[in-house]
Amino acid sequence: MARHSKRRHGGRTALALLVLAVLAVFFVRWSNTALQVSSFSPVLPDLPQGFDGCRIVVLGDLHSTYFGQENQQLLETVRAQNPEYIFLVGDLVDAFRDIPEDYPSETAQALSSIAPTYYVTGNHEWAAGDVPELKGALEAQGVTVLSNQFVALERNGNTLVLAGIDDPNGYADQKSPETVAAEVYAQYGDPFWMLLAHRNDHFPEQYSRLGADLVISGHGHGGLIRLPFTDGLVSTDRTFFPSYTAGLYEENGSMLFVTRGLGNTGNSFRLFNRPEVAVVTLRRG
Repeated sequence: MARHSKRRHGGRTALALLVLAVLAVFFVRWSNTALQVSSFSPVLPDLPQGFDGCRIVVLGDLHSTYFGQENQQLLETVRAQNPEYIFLVGDLVDAFRDIPEDYPSETAQALSSIAPTYYVTGNHEWAAGDVPELKGALEAQGVTVLSNQFVALERNGNTLVLAGIDDPNGYADQKSPETVAAEVYAQYGDPFWMLLAHRNDHFPEQYSRLGADLVISGHGHGGLIRLPFTDGLVSTDRTFFPSYTAGLYEENGSMLFVTRGLGNTGNSFRLFNRPEVAVVTLRRG
């Protein structure tokens, strides 16, 4: 009898472990494929009154990923947020994953049909190569590519400046962020301005010192694995307990918003860190 009891106990343990393993696999898959809409409302004292309440969807780090057939799940989620602008903050494609031939054009056409869409490069576009061709494909589908450039946005009779810089992986002789900032001030005086810049980790020591009121970035992937009371377990550069990986931060009189992003590079994965469609609603302080 004792022998049969031990066998039954061992069988139950094995079954329980199998069930836990299956549940873990499904949870990891869900953590990497189930979109999450996150809302943020940065309060900006110098925001022009006409932009109070402006809704922006921020998408980053797609890494050639599809959410549903032809990205329909992603597109429907973005459309449901009623954005006035869409900001793509780099790593649309991935050097370490297959890039479907029409992926950039299809994504650009679909997003720009929802709202005016603005894009800056991330490090993976430059690693994949053919960046001029990629930029051309996006522009042909109505996306505004900001390559160390800036434009004026108008809303309710007020104007602000939106600038965007290419990733540091770009051309060695490209304009520096400091030069772009100087050109903004030379043309507009002392405007309220926002900066699209892929690399979150350049904010504290460089981007926060440019004078932009709001910097919008990606690259951090939320720290890949989100743990309580941390800003993520490991950075995309494989350092532990990074900062500036998700949400709102302030340094040197400048505010930063970082999206956790949507996809993964290579064989990396997310845990407690679902793919994010970020909705940023600008508020005047």
